[in-house]
Amino acid sequence: MFFSEENKISASQFRINNQIRAKDVRLIGADGNNIGVVPIEEAFEAARTADLDLVEIAPNADPPVCRVLDFGKFLYEKSKKDREARKAQTKVEIKEVRLRPKTSEHHRSFKVRDARRWLTEGKKVRVRIRFRGREITFPEIALDDLQSIADELSDVGAVEQSPTMEGRTMLMTIAPSKPKQ
Repeated sequence: MFFSEENKISASQFRINNQIRAKDVRLIGADGNNIGVVPIEEAFEAARTADLDLVEIAPNADPPVCRVLDFGKFLYEKSKKDREARKAQTKVEIKEVRLRPKTSEHHRSFKVRDARRWLTEGKKVRVRIRFRGREITFPEIALDDLQSIADELSDVGAVEQSPTMEGRTMLMTIAPSKPKQ
């Protein structure tokens, strides 16, 4: 497989120094002050005298915004911010409870207890009732089961997706009502 150099390097999304093709740019100095709209040659000169790089920060602006800074340090800080942003993201895990219309009360109570634990941990729970054979002619049995499960878990979770039929299964999703501590 052949990859172009631009796809491999994350730095390719920024134009630096001689890659900038605009005639005039809005220049931000090395100290962070807005210098204003200047010709590109003057911006190159400002970067050269500060012994830093001229980096195009906002290419879609009119005129493009360029900044005088150390490009290596800029990339490092940007990757650091991206890592922190990824850490802050929460991944919602969905656990599933599978039942049948003929599932006994005792067995269902075990499944509900597991669902309660998962909801308190901050995970979503999908309750699936699978029909086999002629059971599909009595969907009201499954609806009653799902409603009773939702009532039992109403203190720790709320119904996010009401019961729906998908093929030979009936699904309901319950989300935790309050975020995990």
